[in-house]
Amino acid sequence: MAEAFARTHGGDVLEAQSAGLAPAIAVAPLTHLVMLEKDIDLGDFYPKEMGLLQDGADLIVNMSGYQLRLKHPVQVEEWDVPDPIGEPEAVFREVRDEIERRVLQLIETLRSRKTVGSETVSSAARVDSRRRPTRQ
Repeated sequence: MAEAFARTHGGDVLEAQSAGLAPAIAVAPLTHLVMLEKDIDLGDFYPKEMGLLQDGADLIVNMSGYQLRLKHPVQVEEWDVPDPIGEPEAVFREVRDEIERRVLQLIETLRSRKTVGSETVSSAARVDSRRRPTRQ
């Protein structure tokens, strides 16, 4: 959900990738359903393994509830968001809305850094876990 909201609302200030400590091979059907209610089609989104994505990242948002063991120093933001897997549809919606709120807040923070300090986003504000060239 977080990756989809970040890509939908914040593509001008970040590049997001979903990863997990024990990622699933697919996104849960209820996740697809509640995201479609926000007009976001998850398509072929799926969480990748954390170890594959942390290189090159400037920021990691941790929603796992566990302390991360990282190979390289990276800024980590901790979000206390429950995992809705196994819960009723209403819980998926609550979690979706909480994640969207937090993603929008992060995007707003990144945008304010972009406009306050310079013409471009500082490298510390970019989030790129795919090791692609950052946008200028």
